[in-house]
Amino acid sequence: METQIGIGLERELGIHQKNKLWDFPTQNYGNVQHGDNKYRGVTPVFVIWNLVQGYTQEGDLVIDPMCGSGTTIDVCKEENRRVIGFDIVPYRGDIQQADARDLPLNNDITDLIFIDSPYSDNIDYNQHPDNIGSISCEKKEFFIELEKVAKELYRILKPGKYVAWLIGDHWKKKSGFIPVGFKIYAMLEKYFKPVGIIVVTRHNQTSNTLLWHKRAKQYNFYLRGFKYLIIMQKQT
Repeated sequence: METQIGIGLERELGIHQKNKLWDFPTQNYGNVQHGDNKYRGVTPVFVIWNLVQGYTQEGDLVIDPMCGSGTTIDVCKEENRRVIGFDIVPYRGDIQQADARDLPLNNDITDLIFIDSPYSDNIDYNQHPDNIGSISCEKKEFFIELEKVAKELYRILKPGKYVAWLIGDHWKKKSGFIPVGFKIYAMLEKYFKPVGIIVVTRHNQTSNTLLWHKRAKQYNFYLRGFKYLIIMQKQT
């Protein structure tokens, strides 16, 4: 049986579930907080809810290997999914400590993996020496390390099941535009079958200010108004 939150969201979101443009104006839904909306790089709750509804059934296991403030855990518990969240520096007690490149899990065990990974070194997540988010996407090392993550996700995912990777592009004055999303898509295609790419509109971002709009005009670049949600399937 669907939860009351789920029923209400289906009525509210309608076409958003199957449209390839997801535009959610708020980070959270309902009266209960999911994750911490003050956490840097927090994932919009609607993204995880839509994925859980589309790719899992009650009792399925969902893994988030870079769990951040625990948004995936909170959504999955409400929707009666089993869930394990990992992070290299756990934000709270129900998140297990582990590196996404080496998860303490058996092969072929999970029904859905959601990952909202760093897309460069633009956010200071933590000071752990193995934090991938401290490596700039201007370096090949960044993509080498994320490919190690992709291999680990392939290992733990059940055949026929899905991984959803949320990622953004990058721009710096010195290096210019770096299409991180396209690079991650090409990397994932080595291991998984493509299912789709969804555009997730970004709201409340720090670059959406008069200062950054002025800089964008001055240096002729485009502000990052969206992220890619890349959905892939492990073939049987």
